[in-house]
Amino acid sequence: MKVVSVRDFRDRASEMFRSEDVILVTRGGAPAGFYLPWDTPELPIEVRREVFLRRSEQIGTALDAQGASEQEVRCQPPSSLTPTSSFRR
Repeated sequence: MKVVSVRDFRDRASEMFRSEDVILVTRGGAPAGFYLPWDTPELPIEVRREVFLRRSEQIGTALDAQGASEQEVRCQPPSSLTPTSSFRR
């Protein structure tokens, strides 16, 4: 397993995406994420579920920070909601 900083990963992402190694990405010396090479077109349901749950939580937190109510979210088209930094990842 390779260990790289977020900056190194960003600067050399294209090279790292071609790698067959698992890469641990660190921020300030602490784990920030992993890159796992994937050679099949389908993601296992467990991975898709985890991605959905985490992203849903991030969106909920961002909407709470904006003070958006559930009613506002249901009634407004997505383009009318103001994106926050958490949506831009």
